[in-house]
Amino acid sequence: MCATCGCSGPAVVRLFPVDMASHAGHGHLRVHSDHDHEHPGHQHHEHEHEHEHEHEDEHEHAEHEQQNGTERVLRLAGKSDERTIRLEQKVLAKNDRLAELNRDWLAERSVLAVNLMSSPGAGKTTLLERTARELAGKVEISVIEGDQAAALDATRIRAAGCRVVQINTGAGCHLDAEMVAGGLRLLDPPSGSVVMIENVGNLVCPSLFDLGEQARVVLASVTEGDDKPLKYPHMFRRADLVLVSKTDLLPYVDFDSRRHAADVRRTSPDALLMQVSAATGAGMQEWYDWLRRRIPPPRE
Repeated sequence: MCATCGCSGPAVVRLFPVDMASHAGHGHLRVHSDHDHEHPGHQHHEHEHEHEHEHEDEHEHAEHEQQNGTERVLRLAGKSDERTIRLEQKVLAKNDRLAELNRDWLAERSVLAVNLMSSPGAGKTTLLERTARELAGKVEISVIEGDQAAALDATRIRAAGCRVVQINTGAGCHLDAEMVAGGLRLLDPPSGSVVMIENVGNLVCPSLFDLGEQARVVLASVTEGDDKPLKYPHMFRRADLVLVSKTDLLPYVDFDSRRHAADVRRTSPDALLMQVSAATGAGMQEWYDWLRRRIPPPRE
């Protein structure tokens, strides 16, 4: 069980080749995540450190705001449990080490990975569908789809022209670095391309787990209200880009764009803010420009 959020269960990673629809269930890879406890000798990339030693001081990982916040809350509540805190630190510390291996793997191949996060139904898959179709022939895009069950989004993304890996997390409420490592191995993205990681719909736990991505994008749909930056500050605080989605519905919903923008700036002063509609195409070119500026040149 994950000490951070309480979710558990193994993840199943499946490759859906864009040009081989008949193979849509072929090549299953089961990934045992941190939620299943550690398994000695398990490898994630060919360059991983098999002789990696875990030291006690690594469990004191003080770089995570959520860890420190959890410890403070437990102490204030008079229920400090050192074992629980240390288990949470161990889970996140191991994930961070694997995330760095993912980041190195991507850098060696000149591949951009973007972690796309939002609440369920904010429009991540629709955004990716239009992005894939309009950048076809200009930008090579492959996708890692994260959901607890089913492969509905992977099917949509494949129809849009992308190679896609579906990761079903079972009871898990977020992707982690180990799951993404398995997905990257199956995708084997070409140099100079983009891997879009559509995280499980959730505004809490995905923000805590580094996947090895180079950029984090948060979708904030106008249909879910303008109060999310204040209610879920950690998610927005870690964002490089906040996309306000479904703006074509602004005349029909109660969403104060000025208030929302002010709250985003207050929560994450360095994050860029854009408004888009994947339905009408409004604002999409700005999103494409942002994405293309970050793609590394292909290796020779």
